[in-house]
Amino acid sequence: MKKYLLFLVFAMVFVSGCANVPEDAECSYDQDCVPASCCHSDSCVPAGESPNCEGMMCTMECKPGTLDCGQGFCMCMDNKCKAILK
Repeated sequence: MKKYLLFLVFAMVFVSGCANVPEDAECSYDQDCVPASCCHSDSCVPAGESPNCEGMMCTMECKPGTLDCGQGFCMCMDNKCKAILK
């Protein structure tokens, strides 16, 4: 009987800890998001949709309104990838 109750309590804790993720969720964590373009990106996409930047050459300028030079970063907000510009 004690084992059954212990199992039941464990199962309830496990199930209550499961987060409901919407079907249209792009992300769960900030790490799930990346810049949407190889150079001077001003938006973010899910990591699975990241652009192929192999062989791409970008200018070294820090364009305003982009993620360049630490002016912003990608963040997961409300299960959507967003660019946060400083």
